[in-house]
Amino acid sequence: MSRAPVWRAVTALAVIAISLTLALITAPRLGLDLRGGTQLVFETRNSATVKADSAATDRALNVLRQRADALGVVDPTLVRSGERRIIVELPGVLDPRQAADVIGRTAQLAFHPVLGAAEAGDKTAVPDENGGLLKLGPVAVSGDGISDATEQSDPQRGPGWWVSIGFRDAGLWQRLTGAAACEPAGDAKRRIAIVLDKEIISSPPLDPSVLCGTGIPGASGDITGSFTYEEARDLAVLIKGGALPVPLDLVEQRTVGPTLGAAAIDASAKAAIAGLALTAVFIVAVYRLSGLLSVLALLCYGVISYATLVAMGATFTLPGLAGFVLAIGMAIDANVLVFERAREEYGQAPGRGLKGALGRGFANAWSAIADSNVTTLIAAGLLFWLASGPVKGFGVTLAVGVLASLVSAMLITRVLAETVIGKVRPRLSGLGSAGAVRTWLTRRNPQLMRGRRLWLAVAGGLVAVACAGLLARGLNFGVEFTGGRLVEFATSRPIPADAAGQAVTRAGFPSAVVQSTGDGVTVRAGRLGLDEVARIEQALEQQGGEVTKRREEFVGPSLGEELRRNALVALGVAVAMQLVYLAIRFRWTFGAAAVLALLVDVTVVMGVFAWLGKPVDGIFLAAMLTIVGYSVNDKVVVFDRVRELWAARRSEPFAAAVNGAILQTMPRTVNTGLGALFILTALMAFGGDSLRDFATALVIGIVTGTLSSAFVAGPAAISLARFDRQPPPEPAKRRARKAREGTGAVV
Repeated sequence: MSRAPVWRAVTALAVIAISLTLALITAPRLGLDLRGGTQLVFETRNSATVKADSAATDRALNVLRQRADALGVVDPTLVRSGERRIIVELPGVLDPRQAADVIGRTAQLAFHPVLGAAEAGDKTAVPDENGGLLKLGPVAVSGDGISDATEQSDPQRGPGWWVSIGFRDAGLWQRLTGAAACEPAGDAKRRIAIVLDKEIISSPPLDPSVLCGTGIPGASGDITGSFTYEEARDLAVLIKGGALPVPLDLVEQRTVGPTLGAAAIDASAKAAIAGLALTAVFIVAVYRLSGLLSVLALLCYGVISYATLVAMGATFTLPGLAGFVLAIGMAIDANVLVFERAREEYGQAPGRGLKGALGRGFANAWSAIADSNVTTLIAAGLLFWLASGPVKGFGVTLAVGVLASLVSAMLITRVLAETVIGKVRPRLSGLGSAGAVRTWLTRRNPQLMRGRRLWLAVAGGLVAVACAGLLARGLNFGVEFTGGRLVEFATSRPIPADAAGQAVTRAGFPSAVVQSTGDGVTVRAGRLGLDEVARIEQALEQQGGEVTKRREEFVGPSLGEELRRNALVALGVAVAMQLVYLAIRFRWTFGAAAVLALLVDVTVVMGVFAWLGKPVDGIFLAAMLTIVGYSVNDKVVVFDRVRELWAARRSEPFAAAVNGAILQTMPRTVNTGLGALFILTALMAFGGDSLRDFATALVIGIVTGTLSSAFVAGPAAISLARFDRQPPPEPAKRRARKAREGTGAVV
């Protein structure tokens, strides 16, 4: 064995060993959509005295962290996003009303002397806890003067809870109470008003035992008010956490029940197992022993990508799991490219043996593999940069999957194949024959590019139908892009759609969009608060028995507009970056043809979703950017072969090179597409509604993208060739000879 294969083998074993170790010793970090909980996104805004800059947002973040810790939430996550946003993740907290009120409340606490009772109509009066009106003096003790706050109860003092507070300056508290104690019993001036966010939460009169001028000695006091335990605890949390330096607006909120997260993990696991099994059976049937070795490499790919994600501390989300499953199907692409190229090399020179053909297959396929994976990485990077929430996890998972697939195919598959392939018969290896698809194409040699005007006309017709759907029906944007609230309820009894709609109307929301799904009801409305959600839940209980909330999503209108704008920017930037990359790697006509075909793919998918009325949300954006990467990936493979054939057959028309490239790459296109479709079919069968729509978009995009490579990109490149004055590329051998002559090498 030569030195290079030994080096590859040692590296492959090291990668597998490290990955296995990391996978076994590192626990995965699950997102809230998989383990249940509430995610809140706050945006700071300017106050009368403080500008909401990054420094103020950091101070607000520290206050929120103290509140989350005081609430007893296990493993809360709080991070600043951008200059003015704070993301708060609270595992296990399923009541968003409590979470938002306690975590995000401004909590400006102050103690005021009472100047007396007020009359109705007095604009300076403040209602007390019993509905009476009081005139308040200036702040005597602010929230900054409080050192601690804890909820307390004592059966000897009677039922109920109160909040015990500690003061940093005992003198301030003593002077305040000493002055109030000088007022006669029963006078409103003998009360101390405790104000939270401009509302009196308690205004108890001083006990008769408190002496005039002396006040309450010590540095502690109690806030009473017939509190329940939860009310006393939440008040103590707000006081102890301190006041927020700037006001906060809740711009996004997601709540997922733990049962829905467990079902999502189970569905993703079933989809991964089923998809991998179907892909394994298919690849072994097509490539025999080589296919079996690639399946072993695929298993290693799964371990490598999983270990990389847990080592990075990445959070696994539902879209991320979908990306992990989908990447299995896409990871087979590099293996298929190598095997198909090795088949060609063996067919041209069988005397050089299988091992030589395999080595040339790896070498000659590398250009197409590298270019196609760069296009997918561009899409993944845009997802991470411009998407929000769990969809970012999809971008990370997709990027890691692409890099892991390169290691799997170009290192592990190569080590396995080079070790075994040279020792078996050509037929058993799977590389000794051209394959059924290539044999049929070689025998028939269809001249597809003769009908290129017809193919372009058909593509134009499909685009026209899609645009008609977009104009006539429009896209069904989800709350992520429009703003509003979406709540999914589970019911113990099925509720018909009309009965569910009537129940929601009785609750006071006739304009809400209501869908019944057999075992649950989904309600979506633009203006739907947390209290209104509780009313809808009560109304549904009359029809569906026990009602529980599976998930809830809220997006503020400003954030929805921002996300919608980012989605359009992401698609536009993706298309532009693919054009620039292809123009640099090939020539501008190839890039323009690929982008034209890509626009056909994107338009058709959007048109189908418009006609079907399917929701367009962040997961749909993930699907669209994946389609962009996959579609350009396919066209890169075709144009890489066009460049090679055109260089080798410089005397033939360009159309002949395009036709030949399409026929030669079609086996790879068919086999890779089927591998991805197996995975997507499994996602459609086992995934929930969101994953099913995600898989539907990808199925349409992959089928359209596969066809457009041959019937749109190819004809478009031929039509654009008349505008490109560059000569055909030189053959590789001639370029190599010139390089040797230029360096003075001895030939």
